[in-house]
Amino acid sequence: MSSTGVATLMAIGGGLAASLQVAVMGKLGDRVGALEAIAFAFVVTAVLGGLILLVAGRGLGGYADAFHSPKWLWLGGVMGAFIVLAITVAGPAIGTTATVALLIAGQLVTATAIDRFGWFGVDRLPIGWVRLLGLALLVAGAALTIRK
Repeated sequence: MSSTGVATLMAIGGGLAASLQVAVMGKLGDRVGALEAIAFAFVVTAVLGGLILLVAGRGLGGYADAFHSPKWLWLGGVMGAFIVLAITVAGPAIGTTATVALLIAGQLVTATAIDRFGWFGVDRLPIGWVRLLGLALLVAGAALTIRK
């Protein structure tokens, strides 16, 4: 399978996992508390990440390399923690559908700004009215999913 095919399957799998994560983390947060739930989730993630590195024969040296990377690159971990906290709190309050819809809408609006302005060193891409209309419709659709 090509790298594009693998990347596509990983993205689809990530989307499936994200929706499941909203439901599961919401229930765990209800049971043990939101902060305790995300702390536990990150312990599980760290252990699994370390095991994957060891099984792949990479060792744990990448952790040290990451600590010596520019600190702004640590934002991926900070954003990951915020996302897990947000879905843990939002899922039970507004439902899985609304949480995922709003998460995706926020991702696409932010991704459009990143592409448009070339933030984080990505290539700048123009934003036409069709894309802006699509984003507006997506945001409106996401807003309509909020359970009252």
